[in-house]
Amino acid sequence: MAVPEVIPISYEPHGRAEAIGRYADGQFLGTVTYAFPRGYRPDDGWENEKRLFAVLHTFDAEGNHRDSEIWCAGTWAEQQRNPHGDDSVLTRARVHLAKLLRSLPRRSYTDIAIRPFQLTVDGVLFGLVTGQDEEGGWAELHPDRLFFASPWDGSYDT
Repeated sequence: MAVPEVIPISYEPHGRAEAIGRYADGQFLGTVTYAFPRGYRPDDGWENEKRLFAVLHTFDAEGNHRDSEIWCAGTWAEQQRNPHGDDSVLTRARVHLAKLLRSLPRRSYTDIAIRPFQLTVDGVLFGLVTGQDEEGGWAELHPDRLFFASPWDGSYDT
């Protein structure tokens, strides 16, 4: 089955798709996610290359990408040195995403449907990338690695 023009993503409270929905100007998808730069091959020192991002993508009502706010909170190494508390990398990323989400007027958390898009920030691929293989069409949200395919009902694999 071919990739649809608009790909549904199901809202999942307390899951990997918990910060998605609609707002006054369209749709949004937020996440806190670790990522390596494109092409990076983990070796010694990988802890300083794996970075945690707070991400908010916005879309119009038809699912066209509008804008992305992408902020690096720090590295895996920093998180391991200070894993708890208000100054941990993870806490900073979550707080930043919450601030971005609060800025969206009339926000509601619900299923969305968006079109493929991609951009690279700090060497990291962000977006909903599509492709085709012998099993059919697919889409993958980067850098989160959420994988969508037939029956295109909004559910994903990791």
